[in-house]
Amino acid sequence: MTKTELEFMRSATAQDSSLMPNACVASWIQERRASVGTAVNQIALDAMRGWSRHAATGNIVHDSGRFFAIEGISVKTDWGGVPYWEQPIINQAEIGYLGLLGKKFGGILHILVQAKIEPGNINVVQISPTLQATKSNYTRVHRGRSPLYLEYFNGERPVTLLLDQLQSEQGARFLRKRNRNMIVELAEDEAIEVHDDFIWMSIGQIKRFMREDNVINMDTRTVLSGISYGTYAAETLEGLFTLTPSTQRQRWMLNSALVATDSLNNFRSIISWITGLKSKYELAIERMPLNRIAGWSEVDGAIRRTDGKYFSVIGVNVTIENREVLSWDQPMIKPAQEGLIAFIVRPVNGSYHFLVQAKLEAGNFDIVELAPTVQCLTGNYRTGQNEYSVRYINEVLEAPPERILFDSMQSEEGGRFFQEQNRNMIVEVGDDFPLEAGENYCWMTLNQMLRFIEFNNYLNIAARSLIAAITFD
Repeated sequence: MTKTELEFMRSATAQDSSLMPNACVASWIQERRASVGTAVNQIALDAMRGWSRHAATGNIVHDSGRFFAIEGISVKTDWGGVPYWEQPIINQAEIGYLGLLGKKFGGILHILVQAKIEPGNINVVQISPTLQATKSNYTRVHRGRSPLYLEYFNGERPVTLLLDQLQSEQGARFLRKRNRNMIVELAEDEAIEVHDDFIWMSIGQIKRFMREDNVINMDTRTVLSGISYGTYAAETLEGLFTLTPSTQRQRWMLNSALVATDSLNNFRSIISWITGLKSKYELAIERMPLNRIAGWSEVDGAIRRTDGKYFSVIGVNVTIENREVLSWDQPMIKPAQEGLIAFIVRPVNGSYHFLVQAKLEAGNFDIVELAPTVQCLTGNYRTGQNEYSVRYINEVLEAPPERILFDSMQSEEGGRFFQEQNRNMIVEVGDDFPLEAGENYCWMTLNQMLRFIEFNNYLNIAARSLIAAITFD
């Protein structure tokens, strides 16, 4: 157990703070929502300022040649039941910063978070990382202000590095997109200006607000998911602070996070399973003109599938008073419906084991990534609306209330996705649930998943969203 791991665990179990009590956090969010003028209106793609359609391809590109583009791709694979399709996708090659700035108050690590308004946000304001910026943003391609606190993440100011990872974004929407996920810490005696849209919260407070719908944004969740709490007996922590699991479920979850022994599958066998799938299956992606993708058409200034499924590409006009640039236009991805992501967990050998799915998505770097047991975006799990059956969907949707460990609506990132949300669930099953899983599934402890997150492109963003919500007390 390292000092950093202990400090992370101490902060993760501090579900309130005298620095900014939970009741004050809720009212602060309401106040920020009311104090900042915001307007987001859908417009035709061809009416967007600063964007144009490439004459030959129809691709949507920014006049600067930066930020991102909407292009077409064709997908060919021998994975699953749909061997070929074409779709629009976001091509954003830049690696941006998702950074959390930490500082101890009263011995508890707190994170400086911001009330950030993104054009696609449900609830307008969501709690976001200290720094959330694409390369085009922090190099000021938009000619606006430099993002606040950038100097703590780009090496200009001395800090203690706690976490630094490259993590993938939504593989069905982005073409091989990654962001740099960071947590850095200030010295306790270092003073720092806290701007109007920022407050300090413990990690446990942030996790607590994940139980509410659409409060913590996707970028905060992905950074927090990378935190490792170490590998050791859970009893080691007892007496160090107030972490004493009061229920069997809390004990199982804590053991799952900390204990490396007694797992159903060892780390080497899990790597072999993933390697085998990547060697067996193929994923061929070809970029193609947006105006030639089959099954999609432009109607009323937006690009949609002809059957209305999955998502559309729309244009929006945005005004947000406290942003580096106050007004702009941009394309966004608008979902057809809300989605569902869920982990099934079962206690085995005194620890919760998670049923993890290996999932292929068009934008993946390396064919498959580890995903929740069930991942159905934009409504394709509904009867009569899906091209394929969704395994374990009934076990999730028909779970009795006493078996549901976590259940809330969580948004996708509001800078690219327009009011897209997914129901996030963790569902417990009993000893009668079979341990034998299909080729694309594997039982893993939380400790094992956290080890995989330390490396690039193993766990997808849906899995990381759920992992970030897990608590131990």
